Amino acid sequence: MSKNLFDLSGRVAVVTGGATGLGHAIALGLAEAGADVVPTSRRLDMVQKAVAEIEALGRRSFCMASDVLDRSSLQRLHDAVMEKFGRVDILVNAAGISQKFATLDVSEDDWAQVLETNLTGTMRACQIFGKSMVKAGYGRIINIASLTAHRGFYQVAAYACSKSAVASLTRTLSIELAQTGVNVNAISPGVFPTDITEKYVLGTPRGEELLMRTPMRRYGKQSEIAGPAVFLASEAASFVTGEILAVDGGFLASGVNC
Repeated sequence: MSKNLFDLSGRVAVVTGGATGLGHAIALGLAEAGADVVPTSRRLDMVQKAVAEIEALGRRSFCMASDVLDRSSLQRLHDAVMEKFGRVDILVNAAGISQKFATLDVSEDDWAQVLETNLTGTMRACQIFGKSMVKAGYGRIINIASLTAHRGFYQVAAYACSKSAVASLTRTLSIELAQTGVNVNAISPGVFPTDITEKYVLGTPRGEELLMRTPMRRYGKQSEIAGPAVFLASEAASFVTGEILAVDGGFLASGVNC
């Protein structure tokens, strides 16, 4: 197989949540594979830093904050990308939040905030950028699901429900767009300590259990999420759509580990 199948030169990518965590790692990975990348998030200072890193790799980018809770901000981002680059080939929906609640006690406001950010925010971006992809006859949409979309995790019902729904959205949208040239897939990351997750896993009983259940017996390195994203964004995945790719050190495959 030619390595050119994984070359993203000439492609334009937008990564929501691309200034921190796994979204940042994916944004850099796409840039290293040749794409021009626009990372975006609510924090302008972090977006500026990510843009500088991408430009240091010799790729084009620009700095614009956005909020997946605000449809108009995503539309402005879309319009700015189209004006600067004339196209959007790749969309990665990595913006998200996680909160830990006892399910019987969680407030409706807290529940709604998680669902609105993780699920509806993803849907908004898919709609806004997906329409331009369909018009162009080409696109790669990569959503971020979670292990919690496949297994029950303690006291994260809102997050799990949002990510299960993201997986369902991915499958459904992939079918709707299958004949348009737009592929829609998702990644279910295993345990990658990030600013969002490290307080739950580093040095905690929860983290010890997660390591025990991961056959590789380690956490993922953030850079290890980039390769799968590059694959799904590339021509190597031209016949892959509707898939939820686990990048989890064997967690979902695991039964008995000793």
